[in-house]
Amino acid sequence: MSKALDGLLVVALEQAVAAPYCSSRLADSGARVIKIERAEGDFARFYDRAAKGQASYFVWLNRGKESLVLDIKAPADQALLARILAHADVFVQNLLPGAAARAGFGASDLRRRHPRLITCDISGYGEDGPYAEMKSYDMLVQAEAGLAAITGGPDAPGRVGVSVCDIAAGMYAHQAILEALIKRGKTGEGSEIKVSLFDGMADWMAVPLLQYDYGGTAPARVGLMHPTVAPYEAFPAKDDVPIVISIQNEREWARFCAEIIGDPSLATHPDFDSNVQRVKNRAAMQARIATAFARHTADALTAKLRAAQIAFGRVNDVAAFSRHPQLRRTTIATPNGDIAVPAPPPRVAGEAMRLGPVPAVGEHTERIRQEFAA
Repeated sequence: MSKALDGLLVVALEQAVAAPYCSSRLADSGARVIKIERAEGDFARFYDRAAKGQASYFVWLNRGKESLVLDIKAPADQALLARILAHADVFVQNLLPGAAARAGFGASDLRRRHPRLITCDISGYGEDGPYAEMKSYDMLVQAEAGLAAITGGPDAPGRVGVSVCDIAAGMYAHQAILEALIKRGKTGEGSEIKVSLFDGMADWMAVPLLQYDYGGTAPARVGLMHPTVAPYEAFPAKDDVPIVISIQNEREWARFCAEIIGDPSLATHPDFDSNVQRVKNRAAMQARIATAFARHTADALTAKLRAAQIAFGRVNDVAAFSRHPQLRRTTIATPNGDIAVPAPPPRVAGEAMRLGPVPAVGEHTERIRQEFAA
């Protein structure tokens, strides 16, 4: 069965996470992705050895690609890359600021030479401004964008446990490239796309920013508790298993008071009869809920919550997540054997998602050199 991007050629001069995320999703949809690597390989190949002796990030983000080893400072390899780009539909790069342009592969020059080409530059802080030349990695941007300040418990800022700035930038780049392909189908013209980790996280930080700019107060760090919705937080069951509950409207609150707390009158008490009042009087509300939760084991409590149609979730560790009954997995081939990864989130009726193998460093170099020989 054909895929949506079959026949498209993507060249990815990439490393680490953000650009590989983007190009891997293009590969999932059928695009041919040629990944340009140094002789030693993308440094993300060496982040860990957990996945059968291979790096977890690399296995996850480089399926379905061809690996071509080039030295983009060497004239012969520059010429080869230029010949490949003459046939390409998309060029994605996330080298240090200015590095691609210094090697002769700046987006503006490429677009002049190849008007149908879609270029996508992924950077830390964008192409201009006082931070444009700064090195940028995920946790640095989490810190700069204010995300760390609202993450964790009251005692100290925290890092979100996965590389959300990289992943967000990769998702925005993927989205923009797909939009550019649609536009090119209408106009025949490519596009010059710029995406930064900082801008991606700034978009995700819109609500805390608006709360500060227009309300005068940024959200506090409150751990497993929502700063502006209550109750939306974790409480321990009788067996000390924490359960997160979420009440989103007054109908749910009334049902929760009657069927879980066991006091229907609490729903109309003036201290708790609206979300604003519950946030204002959170401590008293928490005490009533904690007492009710302490009467039941986690299994009994989740059964009652489900029956009452109250949103809840167990606070699983990664081991529990690995055994989660809702977790879908798929298998990809790697140089060291098959690896099970989370299945891609989109499911299209009548289509089975097939993911390509993860390449060894330079696995396709000789074949590609012959294919694009002068």
